Amino acid sequence: MHCPFCLAVNTRVVDSRLVNEGAEVRRRRICQTCKERFTTFETVNLNLPRVIKSNNTRESFDAEKLKKGVLRSLEKRPVRAEQIDLLLDKVKKRMMLAGEKEIYSRQIGDWVMHELRKLDEVAYVRFASVYRSFQDVNAFREMIEKIEHESLLKISDNQLRLIPDQADE
Repeated sequence: MHCPFCLAVNTRVVDSRLVNEGAEVRRRRICQTCKERFTTFETVNLNLPRVIKSNNTRESFDAEKLKKGVLRSLEKRPVRAEQIDLLLDKVKKRMMLAGEKEIYSRQIGDWVMHELRKLDEVAYVRFASVYRSFQDVNAFREMIEKIEHESLLKISDNQLRLIPDQADE
């Protein structure tokens, strides 16, 4: 590893730690020449499947393109960078586990939406509005009503009953 300060090749690892749920190794290094310290991150370089777009064209998977779309949906939302990285890692892991050489962009979008929904419902709706290409306000309203309905079901399932149902007696 070259020192970013003096470009010397003589550097030494001072500390190594697993980060991002073990997906990366963070290495703290020191240059033997100029004595400056710096950090490097090591990740596995995976061959992810090619992406089949909606118009049936194929292209290499672009992690930056995916990240930009997710970041756009999370703009001004209270989500930490680590949570975003974890979301992206989960999607890439699912792509690898699919075991396919090619994967439809729609499938990747569905996985992103699944992870976004658990992370932030506003970002989920934002992403879905672009990804699903809502044609009018009604489609947008239906999505929000569906989320509200499912949220109410979760709340009612988690509440304790004060008055037992007749079936419980």
